[in-house]
Amino acid sequence: MKTPRTHYRTCNLCEAMCGLELTVEGEAVTSIRGDAEDPFSRGYHCIKGEALADLHADPHRLRQPVRRTKVGWEKIGWSEAFAEVAANLHKIQAAHGRDAVASYIGNPNAHNYGGLVFLQRFLRVLRSKNRFAATSVDQLPHHMVSYHLFGHQLLVPIPDIDRTDFMIIMGGNPVVSRGSMMSAPDVTKRISAIRERGGRVVLIDPRKTETAAVVDEHHFIRPGMDAALLLGLLHVVFAEKRATLGTAAAYVDGIEAIEAMVQPFSPERVAPLTGITAAKVRELATGFAGAKTAVCYGRVGVSTQEFGTLCQWLITVLNVVTGNLDRVGGAMFTTPALDPLPYVSRGHYGKWKSRVRGLPEFSGELPVATLTEEILTPGPGQIKALFTCAGNPVLSTPNGARLEGALAGLEYMVSVDIYVNETTRHANVILPPTGALEHEHYDAIFHLLAVRNTARYSAALFAPAPGAKHEWQILAELERGLIRARHGAVAGMKAQWTRLITPERMLELGLRFGPQRAKVSLGKLKKAVRTTDLGPLEPRLPERLFTKTKRVNLAPALYVADVKRFEAKCGAAVPPLVLIGRRQVRVNNSWMGHFERLTKGRGACTLLMHKTDGETRGIATGDVVRVTTAVGSLEIPATLVESIMVGVVSIPHGYGHSKERTALPVAEHARGVSVNDVTDPGVVDLLSGNAVLNGVPVDVVKLV
Repeated sequence: MKTPRTHYRTCNLCEAMCGLELTVEGEAVTSIRGDAEDPFSRGYHCIKGEALADLHADPHRLRQPVRRTKVGWEKIGWSEAFAEVAANLHKIQAAHGRDAVASYIGNPNAHNYGGLVFLQRFLRVLRSKNRFAATSVDQLPHHMVSYHLFGHQLLVPIPDIDRTDFMIIMGGNPVVSRGSMMSAPDVTKRISAIRERGGRVVLIDPRKTETAAVVDEHHFIRPGMDAALLLGLLHVVFAEKRATLGTAAAYVDGIEAIEAMVQPFSPERVAPLTGITAAKVRELATGFAGAKTAVCYGRVGVSTQEFGTLCQWLITVLNVVTGNLDRVGGAMFTTPALDPLPYVSRGHYGKWKSRVRGLPEFSGELPVATLTEEILTPGPGQIKALFTCAGNPVLSTPNGARLEGALAGLEYMVSVDIYVNETTRHANVILPPTGALEHEHYDAIFHLLAVRNTARYSAALFAPAPGAKHEWQILAELERGLIRARHGAVAGMKAQWTRLITPERMLELGLRFGPQRAKVSLGKLKKAVRTTDLGPLEPRLPERLFTKTKRVNLAPALYVADVKRFEAKCGAAVPPLVLIGRRQVRVNNSWMGHFERLTKGRGACTLLMHKTDGETRGIATGDVVRVTTAVGSLEIPATLVESIMVGVVSIPHGYGHSKERTALPVAEHARGVSVNDVTDPGVVDLLSGNAVLNGVPVDVVKLV
């Protein structure tokens, strides 16, 4: 009989970094539960963490390279796979130019510190300006604002949720997301703790989400009008002489420009735009400005709309002009043990633009909303080949159905992925890395976004199968292969020195020279087993600023000008129905629809519609309806509720596994549609190019 053993590690399936306790017998994980002694997650975990066992044991997960043939997939060796990929990528770039090979990077890469570093190395060797990522269907506005205000795309202010007295949440559902750009396990208790200590939490959202059940008050807002509310709040702050920079006065410029900018947006003007009364706008503003400490936090709902970057900027401005920037209980910055900022590009904006539509790049990436047209539009610079890494853009980017058709016409495609999914099924070769439990783990990104200063190293639980390769090893081999293909064997031999670099060695050096080096080393983290708590967030500015002047320009001309664009939009006619997204706790990455424990039970992919809207259209709960937008339609069961704003409907993301020739049999038989089959890539946030997934005009009719 095999002796059970216990293993502790961080869950890497979302941003919360929950501590897990795993029981293992031989090569099987027999149980996964929350680690009650973890000082950060305090025993909390969700059902996604339990799916790590399913992921490890899944017989459908690829474990060696495969090549697509006319009759199906055939297994090939690593050497053959690397040689074929390098030769084809080089051939296409030699014939059509370096930008003919594009790349798409999915969000799981943020959870793999070794892969992150070697991915950037490979992309530099690829030398293509056609770089795309999940960033521009998610958090790109956060990074743009951080770059323009604080000088670095990753210097993102984090809500000090554990010490704040007043929190406004806009377009976020942290009870389901566990934070997101605010890594906060057990966020339900953290929100409840604000209220228990006499504080106040307000949710602004077109839907009464799961978070609405644990806050003091919830207010519906018309999708796309969050900027109007923020401008109205700022108007009151200045009109009532409540603006103060606090300690930030020593390094913040531009408050006068902000005051002038918000003058036209009185509560009375913004009330009919938002659906929130003028009296409530005024009361929220005075309450926020008058609180001992306060913080405003906005997430996907405000980022993925037509004025997403404007919203994230105004949220930061509200925190700054009420004296809550870099202040205990306000919006603060972490002191991570491994600080990625010195090693990652600070960012840049608009150095080049997309070929077809002229959308600006940010930090080397173009908006993914333009990927399909860059593949389909003939001419110099047309994308002929695609490299994807841990991404499924057919499900996660606008008008995925059209993108899928475009992928079928590529000359070549290669994917680093563990599954044959809706995107990778179009690849010529798939290179599968080891699973999450087969390599060590350190959250280089999410410790940077955590609500406390923390550090955690998780050792590999299982040895990789013979011949298996980690993601960083695959990327390093692709890098060396391209160098050999371009410059010959001698250059390839010189590139062999990269074999001496390992992620663990890089982590060790990063910790040794990091800001917490007096408290943390790799050796100490290995001995600690659980999360090392390095204390609450501390004031870091202006020393932490990456701006050339070590000052914050609160009113960049780019953003002030966008207020005029927004003001013009305010006069547009209101569509009868608009679509918003919906996040569910069992769904994060697209492959999570493949596991029974995450998909069993009643179908969760339904259209939420207010009862009033349903009754006027003759729709009842359970009826199948057709949802139509400017780019397509889909059919989905309807659920009538009172927890959504009149004039708004909602479809969750992460569904739609109904394509042929994938290797996700559970997901294929699960009910659901991909909401991104009807989102429009032609409509983007013009500042950043971020996709617009919320506030999409729709028509909904009952199918007879």
